[in-house]
Amino acid sequence: MLLRWLHITAGLVVIVAGAFALFAKKGSRLHRSAGTVFFVAMVTLTATGAIAATFVHPNRGNVVAAFSTFYLVTTAWLTVKRDVVAARGWYVALMALGFATGLRALSLGVLAVRHGPVDQFPPAPFFLFALVVLSAAALDARLLVAGHIAGAQRLVRHLWRMGMAYWIATASLFLGQAKFFPAPIRASGLLVVPVLLVAGTTLYWLVRTLRGRKAMRSVAKATQGT
Repeated sequence: MLLRWLHITAGLVVIVAGAFALFAKKGSRLHRSAGTVFFVAMVTLTATGAIAATFVHPNRGNVVAAFSTFYLVTTAWLTVKRDVVAARGWYVALMALGFATGLRALSLGVLAVRHGPVDQFPPAPFFLFALVVLSAAALDARLLVAGHIAGAQRLVRHLWRMGMAYWIATASLFLGQAKFFPAPIRASGLLVVPVLLVAGTTLYWLVRTLRGRKAMRSVAKATQGT
């Protein structure tokens, strides 16, 4: 019972803190404070979710979702908190977790294709988790080879991983737990709005960051040419 309420409380904090972090001006005090709360709540949410899905109500799909989200949010957090060289061991460990989780998702997706839904999960979510997490882990490997990340690249890595983790949490609540919302709200289609809003806002910040990077390059080239 305690585990359940801890999971629910952490989930609600994730939704609220994530909204502040996502919509606040990046780098502002509000953004940093909300991001810290979001990170702690997300780690709690995924940890309790993984424990419940493994030991209390076994569900392989929920285990994959929990580990995938944990991996994304921790690598996003590490990106802006620790240099690659200084925290190389953490980067390697998280990369290994990403590959393991992605391969597990892929195997369960194949199993769902062959034999039908796995613990009520159809193939598509497993393949989505596999695509996202394996791609992220491959980028981790590339980062470890480079040994350094800075500027817009660092921000983009942080943004898309945090955004994806928040999107998973939002979709899990508003779509995955739709049965707990009143029937009129379910019938209205409003439950999909927060999910689309998170995806759209994350995309907006990514495009804005990438455009800023392009503009900085143009200025640098113009300066070199004078």
